[in-house]
Amino acid sequence: MIRRMNTGFGNSSELRIFIVDDNANHSTGIKQLLEIQSGYSVVGIATNGDEALKRLEHTECDVVLMDMNMPELDGVATIQQLISKNPRVKILTLTGYDDPDLIFRAMRSGAKGYILKTMITSQLINAIEEVMAGKVYLPPALATKFFDEFTIKVGATNKPDAAKQALLNYLTQREKEVLKLLTEGITYRGVADHLVISETTVKTHVNNIFQKLQVNDRTQAVLYAIKHGLVDATPIPLAV
Repeated sequence: MIRRMNTGFGNSSELRIFIVDDNANHSTGIKQLLEIQSGYSVVGIATNGDEALKRLEHTECDVVLMDMNMPELDGVATIQQLISKNPRVKILTLTGYDDPDLIFRAMRSGAKGYILKTMITSQLINAIEEVMAGKVYLPPALATKFFDEFTIKVGATNKPDAAKQALLNYLTQREKEVLKLLTEGITYRGVADHLVISETTVKTHVNNIFQKLQVNDRTQAVLYAIKHGLVDATPIPLAV
């Protein structure tokens, strides 16, 4: 059955889909599924965030299907840059991870939907239609995770622990900048590019942050920063 919708680029025009996934088999499978179950047109496929950004500068599309776990520029960072360049594009994340923090960051960055790759066969077409209709698409199980995480993040930010919040004073300005970028899901290489420093220097700053905040890894540092109000919720503009 061929589905046609008003995409904003013409009257009842064919919906144009762009796929971003570092797994070629996944992209091929999604493309075949769309060709079989809908009249949507796959106008492009990219294997990473950087490639997607470059190709989408010259490719008009209505919906971007975005993988979240990619090398270098990950899904969250790619979403942020795509939205900054084209606020009209709809982004639907496709991932194998139901991590509530990842769901929260993806939606906060501008994604309009989030579904697991295991749900694609049964829910992808419906998810695309919901997103194109101006709605947010989250399967019930993921919606619960998202709102639970949202409640935790907002509650923690509104009531930071004063003693732990004071650890911010031990961070240098550069360490605060690095930490801010880490909370946006940027890779070490991406942080280096943004701040125009070497990746080795970034890792040195990160190690210092770990010691000063008394945490053991990046995830703990990011959660600590959000929980205790060490960073605000406004994303830093990313270098293209």
